[in-house]
Amino acid sequence: MPHLTRRDTGISATGAERLGFGVPGYAHPLLAPVEWAELTRPGTPLHWAVLNVADGPGTRPDPHCLEAAGRLRNAGVRVLGHLDLRHGSRPFAEIVSDAHRFLDWYRVDGYLLDRCPTDRADLAGVRRVTATLEVVLEHVDGGHLVLGHGRHPCPGYAEIADQLVTFSGPWAEYRWSQVAQWTADHPPERFVHLVHGVPRTHLDEAMRIARWQGAGTIFFTDRTGDRAGGRTGQTNPFAALPGYWDEIVSQIGPGVSE
Repeated sequence: MPHLTRRDTGISATGAERLGFGVPGYAHPLLAPVEWAELTRPGTPLHWAVLNVADGPGTRPDPHCLEAAGRLRNAGVRVLGHLDLRHGSRPFAEIVSDAHRFLDWYRVDGYLLDRCPTDRADLAGVRRVTATLEVVLEHVDGGHLVLGHGRHPCPGYAEIADQLVTFSGPWAEYRWSQVAQWTADHPPERFVHLVHGVPRTHLDEAMRIARWQGAGTIFFTDRTGDRAGGRTGQTNPFAALPGYWDEIVSQIGPGVSE
């Protein structure tokens, strides 16, 4: 996997050397057809998109998700399966079973490990999971693992995955957030920021914060709600396109070098 050698080789874990998007998971393709179609637009600086069928792969292959994942693969977009670690409380066997379903049914390129623990005490357990997922992905070209902490974990987590989500939350918190000092030892493509409730008038400021804090993959949206989405009955702000999608795509742009 790239994270094992990237510090020495300089290889980009995202497959790009500039700021780009990581889509944490749109609504089901039947509910968000425009959103899924936008991911295949040529020239969109997209590092990966997460497929979350039903808080995981579901109990059987979903034909609409199969079609959406196939279109993304054909467009050269990396598709990640959503695995919920439940802050370290989910049984190991369940995680691995879901990983196999995602790979067998949807031919994913890797996984987002959502609600990943951050403490040093949980590191060994998460290392066991990522090591097993590397074996699951051994025949996948460019297999990719993202740890969805949502905040800065202890530094050891950077050694067991390709990327870490070191911020996931509202703009009101992001604009005053501080970056952990240890992240300076790693290049920007190792880190992901997912921010909701970003007003259009503060989009430039949000981009400056991401660059200043050393994030290589972002997703900003003006939509608001609860990141847990369906688990709480509230709206998941990342389930649909931001109102300024065209603007932010143009601002990053395929020709902009970071």
